[in-house]
Amino acid sequence: MADNRNYQWIDPGIVQRPEYPFIESWIYEGAKVIDLGCGNGSLLRLLQERKRIKEYGIELSESGVTICKDHGLHVRQGRIDIPLNDIPDHAYDFSICNVTLQMVTNPEITLTEMKRISKYQILSFPNFAFLSQRLELLFLGRMPQRLLYGYTWYSTGHIHQLSIKDFRRDTAALGLSVKESVFLVGKHRMPAAFMPNLLATEAIMLLEKNSHD
Repeated sequence: MADNRNYQWIDPGIVQRPEYPFIESWIYEGAKVIDLGCGNGSLLRLLQERKRIKEYGIELSESGVTICKDHGLHVRQGRIDIPLNDIPDHAYDFSICNVTLQMVTNPEITLTEMKRISKYQILSFPNFAFLSQRLELLFLGRMPQRLLYGYTWYSTGHIHQLSIKDFRRDTAALGLSVKESVFLVGKHRMPAAFMPNLLATEAIMLLEKNSHD
């Protein structure tokens, strides 16, 4: 049985994920960027190549850290849902957590730390309130499978299944506001942000601290 709770990363080169063009478009040349849950460093390598960023990453998987270091990236092993005491306040222009927030034990700590260490926060996550998810639970009476990509409810790394509404509400409570957003259906951008909580499979958000915080 497939199990993706313990990642063993490989190095296929820079893989172009659907989120990457939108994340790249938000990051300016020479920015200081930290990628939380950076995997094999594919996104950091792309940004380094195209935007000449000053990069840093944190990754839990030893195999991911090894690949990152093999490519000369500044990455350390560790969790991203605990206080990042080695990183000063306002150390980065951007912090990124790409399709990882739903996999950590304490996502609110991840968000709080991203707010502390960076001016802007970029997050992407699968939207578990997507229409087919709702219908599968309603009519089949089982945990929806579409966004688990071949895994089961117990063998997936997804431990906090959130919706776009959940994310907006809880980030607002943490003093973060959405500056820009993109919604995907599969690998394609939604032509308009019409009912994204119902129709989008994934959200990509650029956030910033509220001005009064």
